[in-house]
Amino acid sequence: MKIMAVILIGALLTGCMVGPKYTPPAVPPPPAFKEALPSAYNGALPGAWQPASPQDAALKGKWWEMFHEPELNALEEQLNIDNQNIAQYFQNFMAARSLVGEARAGLFPTVTANPSIGRTGTAASTSNSKSTNTSGSTTTSGTTTTSSASSSIGGTSISLPIDASWEPDLWGRVRNGIRQAQYSAQVSAADLENERLTEQASLAEFYFELRGQDALQDVGNRVVQAEQTTLDITRALVETGIYPPAAAAQAEVSLADAQASNIGLATSRALYEHAIAMLIGKPASGFSLPERSLATALPPIPVGLPSELLQRRPDVAAAERNMAAANAEIGVEQAAFYPTVSLTGGAGLEGSSLKTLFSLPGLFWSLGASATQVLFDAGLRKATVAQYTAQYNADVAVYKQAILTAFQQVEDYIATLRVVSQQIDRQATAVKAAQTYLDLETSRYDTGIDPYLDVVSAQLSVLSGQQTVVTLRVNEMTSAVALIQALGGGWNASQLPAPASIATDGAVKQVKDTP
Repeated sequence: MKIMAVILIGALLTGCMVGPKYTPPAVPPPPAFKEALPSAYNGALPGAWQPASPQDAALKGKWWEMFHEPELNALEEQLNIDNQNIAQYFQNFMAARSLVGEARAGLFPTVTANPSIGRTGTAASTSNSKSTNTSGSTTTSGTTTTSSASSSIGGTSISLPIDASWEPDLWGRVRNGIRQAQYSAQVSAADLENERLTEQASLAEFYFELRGQDALQDVGNRVVQAEQTTLDITRALVETGIYPPAAAAQAEVSLADAQASNIGLATSRALYEHAIAMLIGKPASGFSLPERSLATALPPIPVGLPSELLQRRPDVAAAERNMAAANAEIGVEQAAFYPTVSLTGGAGLEGSSLKTLFSLPGLFWSLGASATQVLFDAGLRKATVAQYTAQYNADVAVYKQAILTAFQQVEDYIATLRVVSQQIDRQATAVKAAQTYLDLETSRYDTGIDPYLDVVSAQLSVLSGQQTVVTLRVNEMTSAVALIQALGGGWNASQLPAPASIATDGAVKQVKDTP
């Protein structure tokens, strides 16, 4: 009865749990993104990019589809299936969720069985001897003979014991360990989403960089043709004595420079193409994309509200869950200050044969309880708790820094898009003016007023402006992708598997089905 009382008390005390209560630190967000406010566009030139309205809208699902690029959509779908970095982070999540099951096993008794069978025996001895007996006056002699031998006396022993041991989770050490494992698995799930978003954004950026190279290649080919025409005309003028020989040499230098720049564009395109192949899990040697100039229009991007950003960034969610895991670890270590109770029991069958094994006399059992309390450890437990408390405080700093970084990145790319869009608008105006000048020079050449070299010079001015526009357009598109990444890419912290379901197959499906 006393043992049963100990077990009952232990079960009642299992509801106790030590350790600090977790409360995420408050980080008040700004009321709005400064660079997205109307005041930021008051001094902007016409054509400046502005975020989508309403401001509280949010990105959804497959964010890359807003660019209306079927080729990019197909590549992103392949990436989500075949990217090996994403596969690695998914397996890291699978390993983390397995630790939840390992921690949860500590709530239950450990039961072991140790069946055995054996045979025992002892040796018995007998001997042969002769003796002569004499009695009275008549002597009668006789001899008695005894033989010596050895035999085995013993029997079979069969034992089927089952032993159980249990340490009631009196102070929450195991439950805090379970929480720590659950939160760590959520960290792994958030890391997976952050990696997925990073790979998706890299693919989109590489795609627009490659299309930009195609557009630059087209303009570059026309520059080379114009420089070749300049050289041909200059050589003819040198031969007629109108131009000095140095003019031809200068034209040759300009042509060689243009050709070298064009060759460099081909190299850059190949590198972007190889990078895309790697992202979608294909060998670079067997992957290619047809040439096509950049013609994608910049979509309006909903930046939403700053208060929502903390829920939309997977890296911020990972930092917050990491704090929760560190807080639970403090509870695990604080439980070491309290005594540990161990309950043991055993039962089984024992006999010399199967018949006696399953009889009532063959039944045996035992129950026991013990408690352990550390009386002196030279400050080990206190130092360990201090260690994990400091780690928690460090994770708090990491969390706050992640938030600051998130706000900075969003503001950076909103400002970049606004400024680059203005640059594109001004540069397009310059190209238009250069084209007007080219048309005038062509008319003057047709009427014999100006030489054709003036026409070529005006043409080169147009092409140079077009090259600048393409470069700015690539910067604009990659900055748009970076802004979408900074906003979380349509992800939300509510998509993280709940702690209680993190070890279920439903959580795995939830993580795998994330766009």
